[in-house]
Amino acid sequence: MDCKTEMNSRGGEWLRSAGLRPTRQRLALADLLVGDGKDRHVTAEDLYAFACRSGASVSLATVYNTLKAFCDAGLMREITVDGSKSYFDTNTSSHPHYFWEDTGEVTDAPAGQIEISRLPVAPEGTEIVNVGVVIRLRRKSVINQ
Repeated sequence: MDCKTEMNSRGGEWLRSAGLRPTRQRLALADLLVGDGKDRHVTAEDLYAFACRSGASVSLATVYNTLKAFCDAGLMREITVDGSKSYFDTNTSSHPHYFWEDTGEVTDAPAGQIEISRLPVAPEGTEIVNVGVVIRLRRKSVINQ
């Protein structure tokens, strides 16, 4: 794919919508993330492996830096699980997530089925901008059923 074609791709449009400069690496990663129009939950390592399999020439450091730039631009949201592992979501709307403990996968949970009735008052000089909900799941074992 030539540079002009890449600029007209879904990934190129995604970058332009946020005012991000469409470097070769950003275009390649953006097309992997949103090229098919589906939402993704990826780790930096997952995206790096996907990029390598697809023939994109990027380093793991570039993937981390690009994901941070995408989050800073509002194109993605970071979801932290256990304070140690981050997932990046292309769906930036406010919605809950399932974390599947047996597979380490993050998926969307139905937003319409959750109700938060009371939040603490934000500390002085701050405002609540988002409430992240991660529901941890584990498949029941045959013994526990």
